[in-house]
Amino acid sequence: MDSSKERALQILAAAFTKNALQPALLHVTELCSFCDYLLILSARSVRQVEAISQAVQQEMKGQNIDALGVEGQRGSEWVLADYGDVVVHIFHHPLREHYDLEGLWSEAPRVELDVPEELRYVPAAYDDDDE
Repeated sequence: MDSSKERALQILAAAFTKNALQPALLHVTELCSFCDYLLILSARSVRQVEAISQAVQQEMKGQNIDALGVEGQRGSEWVLADYGDVVVHIFHHPLREHYDLEGLWSEAPRVELDVPEELRYVPAAYDDDDE
């Protein structure tokens, strides 16, 4: 397994600790020059977006890997974390549907992921309450 894919899977494992939903890992090496993989994740709420982002950053820092940049932190519906070869998008699910990154990168091969059943799909009535 290549190191970029390994990194993406480590990030995914960290995201799963905070119940990230409906992951999509796109292999974009042949389509862009800035990364090898895009990891797209959904969250039920803005708070969960933040929790997933923090879990990912802590996991990577534990491996002495800092993000090159992170956009959208506290209170954001979308966090983008750039780890060089892997770019992570964490969305509050309605925003993910709106921007449809998978549609924009439809030519990119999807990597088959081992996803727990309960995290494969966003429930029809996701928690949209961020009180």
